[in-house]
Amino acid sequence: MLVQIYEVTTPKEARALSELGVDDIGILVGDGAFPREQPWTRAAQIAAAVAPPSRVSALFLSADAGAIIAWAAALAPACVHLGAALELLGPADCGRIRASLPGIRLMRSIPVTGEAALERARAYAGVVDFLLLDSHREGDKQIGALGIAHDWDLSRRIVRSVSVPSILAGGLGPENVVAAIARVAPAGVDSKTNTDIPATHRKDVARVRAFVAAAKGAAPALSGAVS
Repeated sequence: MLVQIYEVTTPKEARALSELGVDDIGILVGDGAFPREQPWTRAAQIAAAVAPPSRVSALFLSADAGAIIAWAAALAPACVHLGAALELLGPADCGRIRASLPGIRLMRSIPVTGEAALERARAYAGVVDFLLLDSHREGDKQIGALGIAHDWDLSRRIVRSVSVPSILAGGLGPENVVAAIARVAPAGVDSKTNTDIPATHRKDVARVRAFVAAAKGAAPALSGAVS
């Protein structure tokens, strides 16, 4: 069970999450158009503190494919995560980004907001390496970071019907991640808001530790939960 934690803002946090066994450590990267974005030079300092086997996932909320390619090429993360709203950055844009960044995995956020989510997810088959199934608020220019769950049954249908591994996000924390894994059977799970220190965007190391333990402990029982 892949465990992904966002959003790391300091080298100290990156080191701590590496020690906890987080698989993919997420850094929000950009030019300041969105709150809390790290310029790539600062992101590189944070990324340098991520200790293998943990990996760096660079999250871009921008819809500027050229800028994403340039920043990602400079940072060289293991994964580039595209979080712009789907209408701003489509499959063709993702294909261009993937072709320009050989050797880097590509992940696309999918808003799980109704039946249309199934076709939206299918549109990225063969284009990206992972889907991130997340909550979304209509009108937002980015997907996720709301701290609320969505329809897990719909996410389960995406997992079953789309030939791209899916990471489940949206309101996950230590208290509900086992139930989420049992319901959805994703390839991995993601947490941001519910592993933060309340009212901050700093990571609560104790909650991250509990989240990792719960998610990794649920993985062996996964095969029995999927019919």
